[in-house]
Amino acid sequence: MEKKYLVGITGASGAVYAKVFLQELRTLGVRAEVIITEAGKKVWETELNTSWQELKNLASRVYQETEITAGPASGSSMYSGMVIIPCSMGTLGAIAHGVSRNLLQRAADVMLKEKKTLVLVVRETPLNLIHLKNMEVCLQAGAVIFPAMPSFYQRPKTLEELLRFFVKRLLLFLGFKPQGFKGWEDICEEE
Repeated sequence: MEKKYLVGITGASGAVYAKVFLQELRTLGVRAEVIITEAGKKVWETELNTSWQELKNLASRVYQETEITAGPASGSSMYSGMVIIPCSMGTLGAIAHGVSRNLLQRAADVMLKEKKTLVLVVRETPLNLIHLKNMEVCLQAGAVIFPAMPSFYQRPKTLEELLRFFVKRLLLFLGFKPQGFKGWEDICEEE
């Protein structure tokens, strides 16, 4: 069966993570469909200085959050999993409490009920107690909390290198073999 991932983009800062993730999925030949929120569109355009319509070049399909009857709202949709990147605290809270006010939240709920992979690349600092409790609830329900926390042991020289390493680490977690990925052991052996 073809791997097909659903990618959610919210209004949390970090739209570049979503862009790089979609680029890497394409490099791997993995089909991706996107759900973007209205806030996600605004952040995309502000942070990347380009139209959110660019997503049409990075994904096989782009859904608006208002398309509540679209395929991702149903458990019969054949997705391998869903990654919300970046995931706002508002979206995290909605998922934690089963609130499905838009397509992105409903799709996340579907992933949990169907026991499929749901990865939440949360983006916020500092965290308050409500954020932490919502993460705990999502984790208990079967989601994976994968904070947008880049590492530095690979000694990145550019922001692009830092982002690509984080995204490739996420892809490795999802079971892919990202091109050019060097983990801790590989880097230590080079010294």
